[in-house]
Amino acid sequence: MIVVGPCDTPRGEGVVWLRRHVMQLAGEIGERNVHRPEALEATQAYLRACWQDQGYTVAEQTYMTRGVSCANLEVMPAGCRPDGRILLVGAHYDTVPGSPGANDNATGVATLLEISRRYAAARLPGELRFVAFANEESPFFLTRDQGSLRYASRARSRGENIRLMISLETMGCYRDRPGSQAYPPLLRYFFPEQGNFIAFVSNLRSRPALKRLVRAFRAATDFPAEHIATLAMIPGVAWSDHLSFWRRGYRAVMVTDTAFYRYTYYHTAQDTPEKVDYSRLAAVTDGLTQALWTLAQQRRL
Repeated sequence: MIVVGPCDTPRGEGVVWLRRHVMQLAGEIGERNVHRPEALEATQAYLRACWQDQGYTVAEQTYMTRGVSCANLEVMPAGCRPDGRILLVGAHYDTVPGSPGANDNATGVATLLEISRRYAAARLPGELRFVAFANEESPFFLTRDQGSLRYASRARSRGENIRLMISLETMGCYRDRPGSQAYPPLLRYFFPEQGNFIAFVSNLRSRPALKRLVRAFRAATDFPAEHIATLAMIPGVAWSDHLSFWRRGYRAVMVTDTAFYRYTYYHTAQDTPEKVDYSRLAAVTDGLTQALWTLAQQRRL
């Protein structure tokens, strides 16, 4: 089998695609949750259209929540060679009530769409899945109606070997000012005071895979990156879809700008598209795209 990697994309083109996705999700559609079912449906339609335009066949895991049809949407490059080894990249597309959700989490979804675009013609060993999850936000977080928990539970019941799940969560805020980065207690002594890095976060069990992902990211880009494998009880560490996979026994890592530890407008009506740093988000996307390629070649994670 000829192995073909992701397509190369100039940084400026990546910025255009990322901005386009965030503007559509957080600008045109806005607040996206079961309280606004028409917006949720419009978001699902947009994701389907993007992936179909990229050449993918979209699979759906649908379920009803409070009388509203919700769906996890999934695609995989046609050139993957299924061998029982799965790398999964996911992001939630819903928002908290009252917020248009530009950074949380249109940036994660935009990154998901941009990476998948670059992998549409790729041919590689194993399976690479891209999944957009419903219902990550309250009141569904940690409940059976959280989309990622539905997905992870089904995967476990099928015996699927998800080697690593990567959760893209709130990724577009970067600050160079000293003191712009906050932390949970004690961690501030070990990490930078400027909020200008991307963070990779995992539980202790996922630490080997975390280290391989960070190593691959740093080999692909000089963008500042920090990482930590720690306890889920630390505030923020488990607050996204990777937790669903930890709960079902899978290794998982969150990639984030650290959300409320840096981003002033987290979960507010002011979380709007113009606040996203698209240039630096594009740099992170470039690094993740290449890092995934490196991981796909590795037999062990």
